[in-house]
Amino acid sequence: MQTDLLDKIQAPGDIKKLPAEDMPALCEEIRNFLIRSVTATGGHLSSNLGVVELTVALHRVMEFPQDKLLFDVGHQCYTHKLLTGRRSGFSQLRGKDGLSGFPNPKESNCDSFVAGHGSAALSAAIGMAQAKKIKGERGKVVVIVGDGAFTGGMVYEGMNNVSKLDNLVVILNDNKMSISKNVGQMANYLTRLRTDPKYFHVKAHMETALERIPVVGDAMVKVLQDGKQFIRRGIYKQATLFEEMGFQYVGPVDGHDVELLSRMLSNLREQYAPLFLHVVTQKGKGLKPAEENPGEFHAVGKLDLSHLTDPELSPSDSFSSTFGQTLTELGTEIPRLCAITAAMKYGTGLNFFKQAHKQRFFDVGMAEEHAVTFAGGLASQGLLPVVAIYSTFFQRAYDQIIHDVHLMQFDVLFAVDRAGLVPGDGETHQGIYDPAFFSGIGIPVYAPANYAELRYWLGVLVRECHGPRAIRYPRGGESAALAALGCSEKPFDIYKGAAPAKTALVSYGAETEEILSACQELADKGCRADAVKLVQLYPLPEGLVQTLCGYDTILFAEDTIRTGGIGQQLGFALQQAGWQGRFLLHAVDNAHLLHAKVPELRADQKLDAAALCRALLQTEENPQ
Repeated sequence: MQTDLLDKIQAPGDIKKLPAEDMPALCEEIRNFLIRSVTATGGHLSSNLGVVELTVALHRVMEFPQDKLLFDVGHQCYTHKLLTGRRSGFSQLRGKDGLSGFPNPKESNCDSFVAGHGSAALSAAIGMAQAKKIKGERGKVVVIVGDGAFTGGMVYEGMNNVSKLDNLVVILNDNKMSISKNVGQMANYLTRLRTDPKYFHVKAHMETALERIPVVGDAMVKVLQDGKQFIRRGIYKQATLFEEMGFQYVGPVDGHDVELLSRMLSNLREQYAPLFLHVVTQKGKGLKPAEENPGEFHAVGKLDLSHLTDPELSPSDSFSSTFGQTLTELGTEIPRLCAITAAMKYGTGLNFFKQAHKQRFFDVGMAEEHAVTFAGGLASQGLLPVVAIYSTFFQRAYDQIIHDVHLMQFDVLFAVDRAGLVPGDGETHQGIYDPAFFSGIGIPVYAPANYAELRYWLGVLVRECHGPRAIRYPRGGESAALAALGCSEKPFDIYKGAAPAKTALVSYGAETEEILSACQELADKGCRADAVKLVQLYPLPEGLVQTLCGYDTILFAEDTIRTGGIGQQLGFALQQAGWQGRFLLHAVDNAHLLHAKVPELRADQKLDAAALCRALLQTEENPQ
């Protein structure tokens, strides 16, 4: 793979040393590098392929890190990382001690803000721009916002607060909306005119002169502005909203013309209002399957480029697809069942439900808060909505869960995908909080450990339960060890050894594999221990505390947070029952998170079988 131009970029600013005529070739090298690299390691592919030229143009014109660059969502930052000297880290992209898949200020001073969740970067950018004003600092704050982020309300909350920030540049990366038919040569001409620096000088001087005219000056400026807006509404339909919020709107422009983008950004360096630049790009550009199905190649695992398949036609074996297929069958049986997701139709497996029950399927976009309250509205009218969202994104809707569903005890099932430790995306995407925040407000929580249990308990929660409840399951597929357990139809199970034991290891979900393995390792060392697997996490299953009171030592392991988690709740319940034994709790230190593979994460958090064995052996050596 030829990378002659990319080889010359070893540090921030090196791109400015290359001649302008080399930029199209550089973009081609970057795109080829990303395709080869990301398909080898896994990562976000189609979104990065779409912003190559835009990112190159920004680095040609802006002065990073004096200027600040934010991404919404941050997975679009791969080209930015290449242009700031981090190419060598791509071999370990999203791996332990490797390059983060999102902006990370710990990696480079050219990364301004961690951005793993959508619709939030504009608010951060406004804060940074205001801070520059207060501190009297030079430089601009640029934020690239994908069109998907505009389905989340926080973007509009931010736009309502731009004031007169003439150091703020908002770039809409529009890879979904088409340019209106009435945007033709006149619109292109006006775009060129309005990005000419002379236009800004004339505009600013004219408005300043008019404002100085006593009594009528301000009114004359307003008349001129209103007249311009009236004319532009006929040409730039999409400009109206942004201009009424205080932006100077420019666009739409071709996001794959690096020369045009560089020239335009250069001309717009001298601005007199917050700037809104509308850039049209093609998601997945440069890889035909990604161009045709950009959603399918949004985030990928390792891919064989010579044998690419359509993930929609060949879904991977996973908890998500098992959930989606089972829910689809339940939707046929139960006409009032509805399915809701927030821009994650394929990620949550709900593409199956959509195909079979299109009228009862709802993708609300990147708007988790709306998804939950919308579900409350459906439930208030007798329907049964299932809200399938990643654990990390349910955090965004906590107020709505409390106020709009739980308070009125609506019949809503929360399907918590990517629960527990999550590989790759690291600290921004770990699913470690949901058992604590659901149980903390009294919502029942269930955690099947394999596909068979997921199918069974999903059916129970849909057919037999009422009120808000949650079912959580991990990313990826079931392990062979957990699949071999079959389906438990009880809220908890005990797996006993050959001889009576006075030690119990307790867990749930994917972490069950580690306690089973730890029991075997202990047996090999002559120590006896039983494994207790929970499916019902909250409320604690009836009979669980009484059963565990028969053990002298209990170790509870969970791949979620310690504070407020199920382990702490069980420890307190045992104490209240008068149990006098030794209780060990292994849970996630939420202040110390990595991007790594799940086994590495477990080892780091002392949740792997080896760490659990060590803890119990040390306990035997140092009895109470």
